[in-house]
Amino acid sequence: MSARASVVDSRPEEDAETDTGIAEPAAWREQVIALIPSLRAFAWSLSRDPSDADDMVQETLTKAWTHRDKFQPGTNLRAWLFTILRNSWYTALSKHRRETADEDGKMAATLTSQPSQEWSVELHQLQAALNRLPPEHREALIMVGAAGLSYEEAAEIAGCALGTIKSRVNRARNRLAQIMGIDREMEDAA
Repeated sequence: MSARASVVDSRPEEDAETDTGIAEPAAWREQVIALIPSLRAFAWSLSRDPSDADDMVQETLTKAWTHRDKFQPGTNLRAWLFTILRNSWYTALSKHRRETADEDGKMAATLTSQPSQEWSVELHQLQAALNRLPPEHREALIMVGAAGLSYEEAAEIAGCALGTIKSRVNRARNRLAQIMGIDREMEDAA
């Protein structure tokens, strides 16, 4: 019997296992270290890249050390480590599928959006200009211009003649253009 085994065996049974649940942490560590070449070979077979393989082995060892309390003594340590490595590989692979290589920034340059500040300012200007219109003109313009109602429908809702609603809409458009500084003749030509 080795000196280390006799030291472990001479402790009371409840102290034989450390807080990690492993009977001999030093022996466990040695077994893990002995499996590193096999882990590297397996990682390389998955990734086909030595650098990625080393990263996967390092991640596997980190996870194994962090979760060593979940390892059940007497079970297959090699299978446990290989399972951690394989699961890490699949997790990294699924993350990689969602990523886009963009070293030169070309893809990022295409991901732009038009500034919304101008639209916001124009919308506020339009609202202020609409508020300056007489209520019956504003109502007629909103029904026909914004709500998309026909002149007939707007006249029926407003309770006035068709000609009256047409006149209100025309006056509202002219006054709105004047308030906002828009040349309606140039707009009609376009």
